[in-house]
Amino acid sequence: MVLTLSADVASDQLLHELSLRSLFMLWIALVSAALLCALRPWLNQQSNIKAGILAWLIIQAVTLIVSEVAFQMLNNTDQPLLGAIRDHADFLFRSLGISMIVTALGLHYLHIHFLWRQQAVAESQARLQALQSRIRPHFLFNSMNTIASLTRTRPEIAEEAIHDLADLFRASLSSAENRSTLGDELELARGYLRIEKQRLGERLQIEWDLDELPEDASIPQLVLQPLLENAIYHGIEPSPEGGRIQITGRYRRSRVNLGIRNSQPPEGSPQHNAGNHMALENIRQRLEGLFSGEARLTMSEIEGDYQVRLVFPHPWKP
Repeated sequence: MVLTLSADVASDQLLHELSLRSLFMLWIALVSAALLCALRPWLNQQSNIKAGILAWLIIQAVTLIVSEVAFQMLNNTDQPLLGAIRDHADFLFRSLGISMIVTALGLHYLHIHFLWRQQAVAESQARLQALQSRIRPHFLFNSMNTIASLTRTRPEIAEEAIHDLADLFRASLSSAENRSTLGDELELARGYLRIEKQRLGERLQIEWDLDELPEDASIPQLVLQPLLENAIYHGIEPSPEGGRIQITGRYRRSRVNLGIRNSQPPEGSPQHNAGNHMALENIRQRLEGLFSGEARLTMSEIEGDYQVRLVFPHPWKP
């Protein structure tokens, strides 16, 4: 559109020139895209700079070939040639010049986007490391005290609690680059709740309502456990009578929908520090880093209960 409007074209020939230029540029774009897709395995083996230079050269070669074919085809007709350009060398020079500039700008944009994605991944890993180091010390102390009290009276339960605690800390000490699966996160959540159940006893009521979920779904590490920890820390512990946690899960329309709902302590109960929502923001940012805006984490109050809902796509091809 810009090239056509900037050319010296009569008004009655404007649509004709626009159609010719659009067809010409579409052939260059489509042939270049097809060729780059076909050569993608080979280009992926090159360094970023070399792959960018090769892609730039490939597009210029396509531009030169398509320009030559277009010139030969249109030069043998009575129609004006793309803005009445009749000189062969001048037409090729102009086409290549425009292609060089536009391709360079496009590759520069892709490079900036690549650097942004790298930064997002690095920030996501840093947030996971921060979360891994954040497991509350009082949870460790309380768990060890619970295990110690069970050692003599119920050694089999104590052994199970030790295994659950080991799994939790194994996840907290694993590499930030590793991803987890929904099945692993659910198993980690069950182990965490078993430990807290031994500590809180009847004060903690747990309800699982999981539909058939794709347990192989990719998900960042330590997503569910911090949400459950917040539910117990802010909703169950401050209540003299304890409370209830309900974990629901549904898979509909290629999206996993998980909900964690906990009762809240009655008014007048001693409250823990309200916190700064670091865990929630941490999880939200790591979901953004993995799913590129396709996942969401929302908080709400339903009938006096506090609910966190996590939605993410599956299957997902980053």
